[in-house]
Amino acid sequence: MLISDLDYELPEELIAQHPLERRDASRMMILDRSRQDFRDGRFADFPALLNSDDVVVVNNTRVFPARLYGKRKPSGAHVELFLIREFEEKVWEVLARPARRLKIGSCIDFANGSLSAEVIDAPDDGRRIVRFACETEFDAILEEIGQTPLPPYIKRDKETSKKDRERYQTVYASERGAIAAPTAGLHFTPAVIDELKTRGVEIVEITLHVGYGTFQPVRVSDLAAHRVSSESYAISDGAALQLNEARAASRRIIAIGTTTTRALESSIGETGLVTPGSQVADLTITPGYQFGIVNALVTNFHLPKSSLLALVAAFAGRDFILSAYQHAVELRYRFYSYGDCMLII
Repeated sequence: MLISDLDYELPEELIAQHPLERRDASRMMILDRSRQDFRDGRFADFPALLNSDDVVVVNNTRVFPARLYGKRKPSGAHVELFLIREFEEKVWEVLARPARRLKIGSCIDFANGSLSAEVIDAPDDGRRIVRFACETEFDAILEEIGQTPLPPYIKRDKETSKKDRERYQTVYASERGAIAAPTAGLHFTPAVIDELKTRGVEIVEITLHVGYGTFQPVRVSDLAAHRVSSESYAISDGAALQLNEARAASRRIIAIGTTTTRALESSIGETGLVTPGSQVADLTITPGYQFGIVNALVTNFHLPKSSLLALVAAFAGRDFILSAYQHAVELRYRFYSYGDCMLII
């Protein structure tokens, strides 16, 4: 399939710039793959749409403030660093802006000297390897001076708000390590979770730390040549047991988001069972992929010609998904991270 086959037109004003006041007030389109139809609803109705023996799987990763603003020494020129991956303690791969003046040996100061960084390698296209130095705990300084790493299509002034720091995080986020939120989970509230449990729905938590790959555009015309960057994930012994027992009983497994889906599908071993432990998801899911564990999916509306849209098209079918997206545009759904969602059954 060509990446151009996953294109659609989206008016810019439909890209949600701010979260709704209530998380569960978002709209939710319900897509039925067997009947090839869809209808409009609200996420607050999600628990009522499930069966009492369903299993809902969520990604409990927690976003850390990965964007830093500093000044290059000695010029004082402003620099932005976006932390991508930690190689060793205080040594990070970053996206730098502007990168062209950050040569090997360049130094940057942050927050009046409480944190500094030196460029130790300059591999390519805006990426740099930097070594940080600080007198206090690095993670604590990040929490104090770092900014929420919102996607580039959400426009903000230099600093993100306290509201973004709270709302660009799921209510069940617990395992620190993501540079982007698993946005399908942003619609959940404690009340929705309580209602699911009251109805008998089992909730299973796994962890996949969303990495830079979620922002990477597809740069090839043929999807078969595209590979999504690997991401680390972990499934506990207890979670694996719950999932394997559910599958053995033919219970429906509902993945909350594409990150959860990627972790679950990556976890299936040669035996067909979910394998526990800390592992690496390097699976790229495109149309033609045969899903091994996920039976239903909650997901937001994704960018045109993106790997996330390719995954959703693999799950529900390209033509069906694009017709649903057209319906969403016509009814002025809100798109992307702070936008509305769909339930695909």
